[in-house]
Amino acid sequence: MFKSEKAKRFALGSLIPVAVLLVWQLASTLEWISPQLFPSPVSIFRNFYEIIISGELMHHLGISVMRAMLGFVIGGGSGLLIGLFVGLFKRSEQLLDPSIQMLRTVPLLAVTPLFILWFGFGELSKVLLISMGAFFPLYVNAFLGVRNVDAKLFDVARVLEFSRLHQVTKVILPGAMPNILLGVRLSLSTSWLCLVVAELMGADQGIGYLIQDARAYMRTEIVFVGIFIFAIVGKLTDSLVRILETKLLKWQDSYRG
Repeated sequence: MFKSEKAKRFALGSLIPVAVLLVWQLASTLEWISPQLFPSPVSIFRNFYEIIISGELMHHLGISVMRAMLGFVIGGGSGLLIGLFVGLFKRSEQLLDPSIQMLRTVPLLAVTPLFILWFGFGELSKVLLISMGAFFPLYVNAFLGVRNVDAKLFDVARVLEFSRLHQVTKVILPGAMPNILLGVRLSLSTSWLCLVVAELMGADQGIGYLIQDARAYMRTEIVFVGIFIFAIVGKLTDSLVRILETKLLKWQDSYRG
C-alpha cells in the first residue's frame, strides 16, 4: 500500500514535466521552433549522455556541489545559531535584528561587484556570496520558530526546574523545528541560486562555467543540460529535507490536503 502510494505520487508529480517534454519534442520535430534556440529534448539528452561519459559533467558538478554545500554550511549554520540566539534573548533582538533585517533587503546582485573587488574572482568570493544568501532564510525562520513556541511550555519548563540547556533542547528546538526545517529548504534553494550568480560572475570550473562557456560557443544543448542539472540537484536536496521533515515532525498532526 505504501509503495503504491509513493508510485502514485511520483506519477502525478511527473505528469507536467513529461507532458512539457513531449510537446517540446513534437514542436521540434515539426520545426515549429528554432533548433538553435530550442534544441529538441532528444538532442539535449544526447549531449547530456556524452558529457557524462566524458567525465566533464561529474567534474564540474562535483565542484559546484562543494561550493554550494560549503556556502550553505557557513551561511546557514551562522543564520541558525544567530537566529536562535536573537529569538531567545530580547536584548540581542533589539541590538542585532534591525541591522540584519536591513542587510536582508539588499539584493545580492548589488553586492556582487563589492565581493569581486574585495576578494577577487577566487573561491573565497564565491563561497562568501553563497553564504550570504544562505544566511537570511535560516536566520529569519529560526528566529520566528523560537518566538512561535507556546509560552505555556516555558511555564511548564520553569515548574519542572529545567536548566537553560534543557529548555533549549527539550522545549525550544522541538517547538521551532517546523520553522527551522522550512528555513533549511529555503536556504538550500537560495544557495543554488547564489551559486549560479557566483559561477557566472567569473569561474573556470563548475556548472555555471559550463553554461557560460556553452553560451559563448552557441552550444544551446549544453546550456539546457546545465539548467536541468541545477533543477535536478535542487529538487533532490529539497526532497532530502522533506524526508527529514517526515522523520523529525512525526508528532505534528497537521492538515495534509
